[in-house]
Amino acid sequence: MRTDRFGGPALSLFRMVIGLLFLCHGLASLFGVFGGNRGSGEPVPLGQWPGWWAALIQAICGALVLVGLFTRPAALLASGSMAYAYFVVHQPEALLPLRNHGELSVLFCWSFLLVAALGPGTWALDTLLRQRSATGVDLDAAGRRSVPA
Repeated sequence: MRTDRFGGPALSLFRMVIGLLFLCHGLASLFGVFGGNRGSGEPVPLGQWPGWWAALIQAICGALVLVGLFTRPAALLASGSMAYAYFVVHQPEALLPLRNHGELSVLFCWSFLLVAALGPGTWALDTLLRQRSATGVDLDAAGRRSVPA
């Protein structure tokens, strides 16, 4: 039994889970939902550097990665923001992530770097749009397939 056929769907599921978790993390900080910023129940103050901007990146990039739209650039931006979070916020406290509470930043950073390198997988809007433009197939107003003459 060949397992190659599971690679695309497995990557897609990985991308969706990471995107959803990142989206929820951003929404928690922006709006105080899901326990809010670090469990305080309070949102990060509007425009506060770097917390509010990081939360905005998390929400937008998380949503894009979740649905697989502009996946590689969104994942690269998300990865970079988590590298920044680790080296600026966590690493000055201690060298190792287990000592400086930076495990989440490291895991998100490397997970998004993997998605940026490998792409969105088979179940993604990027893949659907690429397939549609490659075949030249469009849908008319009634939803029927039409091939341009």
